[in-house]
Amino acid sequence: MNSYDYDLFVIGAGSGGVRAARIAAEHGARVAIAEDDKVGGTCVVRGCVPKKLFIHSAHFAEAVEDSVGFGWTTEGVRFDWPTLRDNVNADTAWLSGIYIRNLERSGAQLIRARAVVESANSVRLDGDRVATARYILVATGGHPVTDTDIPGYEHAIVSDDAFHLETLPKKILIIGGGYIALEFGAIFKGFGVDTTVIHRGVDILRGFDADVRRAVHSALQARGIDVICRETVTGIAEHAGGLAVTTSGGRLLQVDQVMFAIGRRPNTEGLGLEKAGVQLGTNGRIEVNSFSRTNVDSIYAVGDVTDRQQLTPVAIREGSAVADTLFAGRPTEVDHDCIPTAVFTQPEVGTVGLTEEAAKAAHDAVDIYKANFKPLHHRVAGRDERMMIKLIVDGDNDRVLGFHAIGEGAAEMAQLVAVAIRMGARKADFDATVALHPTQSEEIVTMHSPVERFRAETPLALPVR
Repeated sequence: MNSYDYDLFVIGAGSGGVRAARIAAEHGARVAIAEDDKVGGTCVVRGCVPKKLFIHSAHFAEAVEDSVGFGWTTEGVRFDWPTLRDNVNADTAWLSGIYIRNLERSGAQLIRARAVVESANSVRLDGDRVATARYILVATGGHPVTDTDIPGYEHAIVSDDAFHLETLPKKILIIGGGYIALEFGAIFKGFGVDTTVIHRGVDILRGFDADVRRAVHSALQARGIDVICRETVTGIAEHAGGLAVTTSGGRLLQVDQVMFAIGRRPNTEGLGLEKAGVQLGTNGRIEVNSFSRTNVDSIYAVGDVTDRQQLTPVAIREGSAVADTLFAGRPTEVDHDCIPTAVFTQPEVGTVGLTEEAAKAAHDAVDIYKANFKPLHHRVAGRDERMMIKLIVDGDNDRVLGFHAIGEGAAEMAQLVAVAIRMGARKADFDATVALHPTQSEEIVTMHSPVERFRAETPLALPVR
């Protein structure tokens, strides 16, 4: 091992790379990690953390509105964009510093430079210095993409830019129908921005449970967000101090800002991976096996750059697994099944396990349990919004296959239910659990009758009567 400069060289100091570097160093490996941007990656700098802080801020608008029904007066309440923007950026800078200190305490060496793969066991730093390593880990994340086929695309911003806007737009059009587009739609609407979302698909949130997709769509519309599906943007042009946007449906939209939120692409361009013989897949993602190893035995990759699951906790788990595999004598695979997911719209979504559609495709018998109700606080606030909680159960062995919820606290519920699903809990275990009243989550253990029983041998799913 000492014939190399390092035992492990990590390219990219995001969540996955930092975790791998720290754990490997704690196992006694000689570790270097290179980063030419802020330490912390997408999550800390331009993703999960600042976006969630924006979401918290947007929730205050709802809280102020609802408080009137509870006896509060709200005259004089106003929102100041620069205050939020600057405070959030200060918080992310503080958190980036925490990441740096944690790296230093572990013994890993942080190198402030751009690194590219030179060969199976070497990297080049800023074009001058070459460092050798027994293993190389690529953890460079991804970046938001734009549709360069749209005339005038250069007038639009991407989600990264939203955290640094000089002024808040009065009207915004967001292109995309995934969780990033919808979360920013809810954020801007909460800040009082006239918000439109346009998506080329049949409906938003592709891949989510159909009931969730419909419920989110309706809730966003009810909150005043215009959600346009089955249309695309055909042109963006400067006009009258703002932007004029044309669509495939013949619409002309006058807005102050257009944002692309149509997906993220792995950061592999210019990394020298092809030169080292590393196999790349669709969108430039790095192809890896269940141990995060590429086709080159000494090169590994974790996080968004592999485009397996673009979630921070997944990247962290993958980074830990690589460190344990290489330097702790514990070969560790990462299970990408049963991963809880949240969409922090207003109302928010929490989900884990199989959707109804996936369960019916994979199992001969599926029971569907569903609760749809108006939460207690909405009744007093005068808000019409309802909450939906749904359990997907294997009809043959009673095992819970999936959980889906939309409403306040849905994400927190999904995290806890994920533990039960992973442990193989059955619906009978849920039924035997005493409810905590009055809570919204008590509905999880009080749904005793399925609303639908699907049996593969029957031509149609038969509703319970």
